[in-house]
Amino acid sequence: MRGTHQGQQSTRTASTGRTHDCKRPLHHALRDLLRGGGHPHMKRRELMLLLGGAMTAAPRALCAQQKALPVIGFLGSSSPGPSADVVAFRHGLSEIGYVDGQNLAIEYHWAQGSYDRLPALAAEFASRKVDVIAAQGTVSARAAKAATSMIPIVFLVGDPVWSGLVTSLARPTGNLTGVSIISLELMPKRLELLSELVPQAGVIALLVNPNNLRERFVAEMQEAARAKGVQLLIVKAGSESEIDAAFAALVQQRAGALLVGTDPFFDSQLDRLVALAARYAVPAIYAFREYTAAGGLISYGPSFTAAFHLLGVYAGKILKGAKPADLPVQQPTKFELVVNLKTAQALGLTVPPSILARADEVIE
Repeated sequence: MRGTHQGQQSTRTASTGRTHDCKRPLHHALRDLLRGGGHPHMKRRELMLLLGGAMTAAPRALCAQQKALPVIGFLGSSSPGPSADVVAFRHGLSEIGYVDGQNLAIEYHWAQGSYDRLPALAAEFASRKVDVIAAQGTVSARAAKAATSMIPIVFLVGDPVWSGLVTSLARPTGNLTGVSIISLELMPKRLELLSELVPQAGVIALLVNPNNLRERFVAEMQEAARAKGVQLLIVKAGSESEIDAAFAALVQQRAGALLVGTDPFFDSQLDRLVALAARYAVPAIYAFREYTAAGGLISYGPSFTAAFHLLGVYAGKILKGAKPADLPVQQPTKFELVVNLKTAQALGLTVPPSILARADEVIE
């Protein structure tokens, strides 16, 4: 494992990556001095000098008895995520035997929605030679891949093959593997659910982040909308100020419902998106349960906390010695349909029995 080298008397601190020379333990020096010969006054003088330097010698003595902690660099595209996600990531690590602050150090870099910061943040982790980089979001994973071909990278993204991170889910090559949440593939299903819930909506808005946009995805969604007989209005937001402009645009264009795209930036703005949908009385569907629990109308997608848990498991396995190329990219096997009846009532909507019958959870 990087950061631990037998035969060298040095160790890296978990927080800074600096090294300290581990000198001879203090009690050994005292023992040698007391056993040695020489004039008694000389012994006392040397003893006082030795004890006077104890405050600086003691850390070096302890250093020789410590092992370097492995370091995981967590690279986030958004602002610090919900605590449940971080807890799930750490729980996954603990299943493999790693506990932050005990035998592991986790350091977090958050781009806070400014995706142009990610290359520099990834390069910092690479220059410090952290043991594993955990990347949240496609842009983060791409930045990490560009920064290093040596440090193992575990990612949590939508479509890692389309993103160019791996060539195959079953057989990832190079230094990357991780978890795919199948976000884009589920968007037509969300459009179908929204049309069923709000059949009178002739125009449905799709909110996307222009900083992380797949043009082919937009074309596919336009085709899916035509098949449902609705018009798809594309609204874009890549910053907080643009979110307000996007809602103003969809209201002006008389969109009858809103489909919120999957993007780490949107996840960091979860409460704001839900609040704006309520303010403008726009029925909206989201990707994850966290939105519906916060007051959103309906959500359909995998468990985000389960994905973070699996990300932690993979990071732990790599710390144990597994190679990324030997760990297939994992995909969710269960998708949650969650409906918030309280929000539906506030919007004056009646949720069809067909949706309620399929719901995994109904919030009342």
